[in-house]
Amino acid sequence: MVHHWPATVCQEVARHCKDPPNYWTIHGLWQVLPAFKTSAAAEAGNLGPDKSEACNRSWPFNPHEIKDLLPDMKMYWPDLLHPSNCSLQFWSHEWKKHGTCAAQLDALNSQRKYFGKSLDLYKALALTSMLQKLGIEPSTDHYYQVSDIRDALVTMYKVVPKVQCFLLEKGQEVQLLGQVELCFSKDLQLRNCSHAAEPAARRQEAWPNLGLHVCNDGPVLYPPLNETKL
Repeated sequence: MVHHWPATVCQEVARHCKDPPNYWTIHGLWQVLPAFKTSAAAEAGNLGPDKSEACNRSWPFNPHEIKDLLPDMKMYWPDLLHPSNCSLQFWSHEWKKHGTCAAQLDALNSQRKYFGKSLDLYKALALTSMLQKLGIEPSTDHYYQVSDIRDALVTMYKVVPKVQCFLLEKGQEVQLLGQVELCFSKDLQLRNCSHAAEPAARRQEAWPNLGLHVCNDGPVLYPPLNETKL
């Protein structure tokens, strides 16, 4: 489960964001190489070997199949970069690229199951409140150590997460906390994220302008929303 922090995302793409939420939201529930993973913000956790040939890319996204989920989808899985399209394009991308592969699992083998289970996992993980309980809160004048955030999450979830950052500005070695991934096995049990300390190998196609990478050890800024330049 991949969660992203709206204040950081909106600072990176200021011209797009409009009224972003002040809590971690879902980026997606993704298959990864060589496994599948489910983040808080609410793409994420190891669900088995990648079998792209088994992904039915022609399976169209149909919002009517998740009609009852739409209130929660709009709240917890918004498209931060394109708010004017009511997030339908974003959800369609997530379904076609990731949901159609996740559908190899019985627990995720329909759009209703995929999006519904993603919301369930997001709520159970409760990343925003967990970070608050750990004393990790947004601040303009306090830098956290990446290792402290990672270790605190290990203490809470009992697994190793992947913590990802953006550079504050090109050429500056200042990291902004951007995403937290928590990984799951094929039976949707939390497990360690693989390669949690290695650089990210790919960009997010839906977010081509963002320089996301696994955080380097050292200081990181967790910016508050009201200090973000929108």
